[in-house]
Amino acid sequence: MECLIEYTNMILKYLCEDTMKLFQRLLVAPAALGLMAPLAANADVAPVSNESDLSSEVIQARVDGVEAQLGEIMAGQFSSSTKMSGKAAFITGYVDDDAENDTDEITMEYMYQLNLNTSFTGEDNLYTRIKTGNVSDHFKDKGQNTYLSAANGNGGELKVDKLWYQFPVGDSLQVWVGPRIENYYMLASAPSIYKPITKQFALGGNGSAYGSSTSPGFGAAWTQQVEDPMDPRFALSVNYTSKDGASSSKGLLGDNNRNFLLTKVEYGSPRWQVSLAAAKKDGHSSKAGYDGYFHSSLASSTVGEMTAYGLRAYWKPETSGAVPSVQIGYDTASFDEATAGQAEETEGWMIGLGWRDLFIDGNSAGIAIGSEMAATEIKGGGTDPSEDNSVWEAYYTFKVNDGVSVTPAIFGSTDVSGADKDVNGAVLLTEFRF
Repeated sequence: MECLIEYTNMILKYLCEDTMKLFQRLLVAPAALGLMAPLAANADVAPVSNESDLSSEVIQARVDGVEAQLGEIMAGQFSSSTKMSGKAAFITGYVDDDAENDTDEITMEYMYQLNLNTSFTGEDNLYTRIKTGNVSDHFKDKGQNTYLSAANGNGGELKVDKLWYQFPVGDSLQVWVGPRIENYYMLASAPSIYKPITKQFALGGNGSAYGSSTSPGFGAAWTQQVEDPMDPRFALSVNYTSKDGASSSKGLLGDNNRNFLLTKVEYGSPRWQVSLAAAKKDGHSSKAGYDGYFHSSLASSTVGEMTAYGLRAYWKPETSGAVPSVQIGYDTASFDEATAGQAEETEGWMIGLGWRDLFIDGNSAGIAIGSEMAATEIKGGGTDPSEDNSVWEAYYTFKVNDGVSVTPAIFGSTDVSGADKDVNGAVLLTEFRF
């Protein structure tokens, strides 16, 4: 009998020390087994006539042993306040760009992302996003608006894509600060509820007011407190990002750095909202510095400040199904110190419709149309060749299960780069979330 007990103890010890390291979240049950088995063994080896003879010192010794083993296991795992999630995307598709020497072929590329959220007080959050991918060519092309929301072109190299810290001040104020953040993350709520396939429809139109590139920055958002969470409320967000914030020669608040100041005022409830954003972008000396804010074949030396306004509105139905949610976006921007042939005023718009539980519970769909930012007024006269551009997309998402979805989508544009041509594409996006 003693040999059997020793053999059992040896197996239990192996499970605690090795197998438990692979199943760190299942600590409670093994801990209980690790405590009960030695107690049972001692009871067989040295039976007692009175249960009270099992002293508290013996029990405490067994507990101390279990705690020591658990301490070794927990030393090799994440802090209990750190949560990790992620997703992988398989991107299969093609783009027809109307080129004379058309060599467009079907490609398969990928994106991989990890999200780490760590809380130190239960109310704050340190967010880290690690990302990689091998997307290139058409699916990462901003010029002809075939840039996919799921795209990443790190060439397979893992990089820290986002990094910031968020914490509350009282009940109504949230504060953000970080070396890798964009302005639209530092808002009381998102400017758009439409889920885009292509980035041209992100943020309610991906216009001039939102969408600074990843930079050092900081911001705060105040939200009015209401008794019923479904009641309308006001919110105000203000943030600042600096493209040269990591440069010792220009600095975060330097005179000649490229910076972006954004203010957003909103009013609404979880079902509907209207908002107005005002932004000031400074420090760029070429049109390339405004890449993504308008598309045209204008002179390539836009200089000075950009002042932009973004109007957004959305509405959601009470129930899912045939009635879609509606997202509307309109952007306008003006450029100071423009010279002959350069844009002085630009504008763009979008309308997006989204369905949840369409045809089958869990499935969703979306359709969007609009116009990319184009010049409506040019210094010295003239017209923008892309003034009448148009963009569109449509998709349907099949939810295979809670972690896997498959989305076939089509998209296209006309005259977005000033050239008289159509661009059309199709993609099959398979996403794995974990």
